Amino acid sequence: MTILLIRPKPDPRTIGLQHIMLCEPLELEYLCAAIADLGHETVIVDMILERNPIDYFIKRYQPDVVGMTAYITHIDVVKHYCRTIKHIRPECHTVVGGVHAEVVPEDFRDDAIDFIVCGNPLATFRRLIKAIGNHSDTRQLSGIWSPASSPCTKETQFDFPAPDRSKVARYRSKYYYLFHNPCALIKTSFGCPYDCSFCFCRNITGGAYFTRNMDSVITELASIPEHDIYIVDDNFLVSRRRVLEFCQRLRDEHIHKKFLIYGRADFIAQNEDVIREFKQMGLRAVIVGLESYDTDELTLYNKRSDATLNEAAVRILARYNIDCYATLILGTDWDKTDFERLYRWLKKLNITFINLQPFTPLPGTALFEQYEQSLIVPRSDHAKWDLAHLILRPTRLSVAAYYWQILQLYYRITIQPKNLLRLLFKYGLRENINMLVGSTRVALQYYEKIFESLKF
Repeated sequence: MTILLIRPKPDPRTIGLQHIMLCEPLELEYLCAAIADLGHETVIVDMILERNPIDYFIKRYQPDVVGMTAYITHIDVVKHYCRTIKHIRPECHTVVGGVHAEVVPEDFRDDAIDFIVCGNPLATFRRLIKAIGNHSDTRQLSGIWSPASSPCTKETQFDFPAPDRSKVARYRSKYYYLFHNPCALIKTSFGCPYDCSFCFCRNITGGAYFTRNMDSVITELASIPEHDIYIVDDNFLVSRRRVLEFCQRLRDEHIHKKFLIYGRADFIAQNEDVIREFKQMGLRAVIVGLESYDTDELTLYNKRSDATLNEAAVRILARYNIDCYATLILGTDWDKTDFERLYRWLKKLNITFINLQPFTPLPGTALFEQYEQSLIVPRSDHAKWDLAHLILRPTRLSVAAYYWQILQLYYRITIQPKNLLRLLFKYGLRENINMLVGSTRVALQYYEKIFESLKF
């Protein structure tokens, strides 16, 4: 069989980081590896980078199976793709998976989608491909959602084959994350042992947290040609012992890479010696969920941390010249004073990189039902559930004024002359121009939201 795996292009309405980052479709590379021994032809198409429409690739490859990965913002795009596929090639089997399908699979229900993978994606996809290839019954396969099926069981071990990166060889030079260019991805764990109320991560694994054998991590890492590596664990900074073991193995195997990771502020604040060691072995940047400058808000989010630890973490990263990519949740009860306080706090800590997210009770999290009756973006308007649109109505500002405060805060932090000069000297002119172009596109999307809001 010919199996076509597709990464969908975001809906134009989605305010996305795709303008300043574009990473490899690691999940599709894993799928290729999972069925490599079955003898089928597999092709990955990255629609973010391709200029031809979906029908071009269906006509070109004449696939027997098309698989797609999706977030909540891709739901309508994926349904459109599948309807196009069925129109051109009715006998083709369509399969959809991804993190949203594993938590809220019913969102993908559509006559053009044959299979929705809701659990254990690699093993499920392999079983499905074998069944289709053997013309076997696919109706009772575990891990495939149906309205009558019981909840999918979740994986609790990480024994997958290494991803087949050769399938995206023609795209690899285009994958980057901010100033990490080119950039490759690696995953060393699933889930997170913490239970922040706003977070989707634990729902994907049913609350489990499990790590990968370090030997396999190092073997895979040594095989990756890119110098910049983005470790896409939900939280890499969980265990002192494991992080130090990772650093020691890098030293023993003479692996010299630069790393971008996700990590919690409290770990950084309480383990400066680990951060110092990791810096020596290539730690370049940490995406830190600071979430708030206010301890009461952190308690509301069940962060199990406080503002003092946030500040300590930022200062430790600065001490070792490690970039801090700070993510922050903006309260819907904020007014101009709250935005001004956040600005002063960020400026005090000399933070350059920020990702501002209006509070969003994502479907599948504990908070969704609590706020379901207060939505100003319909549950079905999937493209706008991007952690950048206002999903709940602000209580002390108009929607337009709220978006304006977000845009102002971005500009006041990132366009400070000292920050621009530092980035110019650190990363060079070309990278900064690319970043300026990307951030301008995001800013234009926010201006569009402001003008839309003023119409009503």
